[in-house]
Amino acid sequence: MKALVDENLSPTLARSLNALFAGEHEIVHIREKFGPGVKDVAWIGQLSTEGRWIVISGDRRITRNKVEYAAFRSSRLVGFFLSKGLYKAPVVKQMERLLALWSTIEKQSEIVAGGAMFELPIKSTRIEQLKV
Repeated sequence: MKALVDENLSPTLARSLNALFAGEHEIVHIREKFGPGVKDVAWIGQLSTEGRWIVISGDRRITRNKVEYAAFRSSRLVGFFLSKGLYKAPVVKQMERLLALWSTIEKQSEIVAGGAMFELPIKSTRIEQLKV
C-alpha cells in the first residue's frame, strides 16, 4: 500500500509510519514527494495517475472546495481524514490512533472505489464514510 500524509500533518508522523512498515508499505509526506506549496489539484492528479494511493489528511477543505472535491472524487485515491478532535491532538496521540486503526484502513482501502473519503475517530475503532 502507498500512503501520502498531507501538509497539515507532521512529516515526522509520515517518516515514523514509513520506518515501522518498511518493506510492507510506502508512506511519504507530501513535502517529500512534491516539495512545499503544491496545489491540491496537482498532487491529487499526479497520485491518481500513479495508481492507488491512500491519503491521510488533517485538512477537510478538499471536501468543501468544489474543484478539489471533484478532482478527489474522480481520482483513484482513498482519503482518510482525521476527526477534528484527533487533528487537534498531539502527534503521539495521532500516531497511536493511526496504528490502532491501521488494519481497518488497509481493509477499507481494498474494498472501496477510488474517490472514497472516511473520517478517523479519536476514540472509536469504527471509521465512518464522509457524506459530503
